[in-house]
Amino acid sequence: MDVTPDVIRRPASPRLARLVSSISFYRERGLGLVAFRHAAPLALPLLVNLGTPFRIALGHQPDMADARPSFAAGLFPGPVVIESDGRAECVQVDFTPLGAYRFFGGAVPDLTARMVCLDDILGREGENLRARVAEAVGWQRRFEIVEDFVLRRAVHEPSPAVAFALETLWRGAGAVRIAYIASDIGWSRKHLTRRFHDEIGVPPKTLAQMLRFHRACALARTDGTGGWAAIAADAGYADQAHLARDFRIFSGETPTAWAARLDVVDPRLMRDGGG
Repeated sequence: MDVTPDVIRRPASPRLARLVSSISFYRERGLGLVAFRHAAPLALPLLVNLGTPFRIALGHQPDMADARPSFAAGLFPGPVVIESDGRAECVQVDFTPLGAYRFFGGAVPDLTARMVCLDDILGREGENLRARVAEAVGWQRRFEIVEDFVLRRAVHEPSPAVAFALETLWRGAGAVRIAYIASDIGWSRKHLTRRFHDEIGVPPKTLAQMLRFHRACALARTDGTGGWAAIAADAGYADQAHLARDFRIFSGETPTAWAARLDVVDPRLMRDGGG
């Protein structure tokens, strides 16, 4: 019997470009415990719950106290551990960091390393959104409701300097000195760090480390990697020990333990001192 959850993931429509990376529908089939984890996600989720709440914990195994109904969350530089009883169902919006600021405005730092009930962050609008999505017939209509809601609320403009800093870090996969970016903007590093945190939710150095880690993960998924030492060098780490440290921080696992969960594993990733 196929127990794989139903997942429909739709790339953001052109009208949501730069706001949202994807909108997803997820539905489980009621066939027992489901568990998975994400390592330092780069998207900021808004989840409209339609079934049994997920149990979600930041940096540790969840328990019953970690049940999460509809919520929004910010960036978290660590592992996100998720469990459900097999009856979860939801629609999820994955915001880009700048898209999250456009939608949530100055509340973005309040979401960092937290999951906040939708009603607490959006007020009555959150309650109304959940009701409209639940009552809609068909997932196409539910996607349309969510897209319209996002567009209507996305009225906050990030500062051009913060947007430039973010895009520079993203293009360089974190391998850009923060001091150089600040100099290009004409700000001090301290001022850039404060403004960046106010709009993105984490300091630029933290995001750079997360981006570098995800660059290493992407390289590890590529055939013919050459092992962890080569990945560390290609991703911009000083050495393999620094890569292993970031894997422990962001995924909660050693590099080899992380690699063991890949669908296809290069044998070199299971040795070569990967931890």
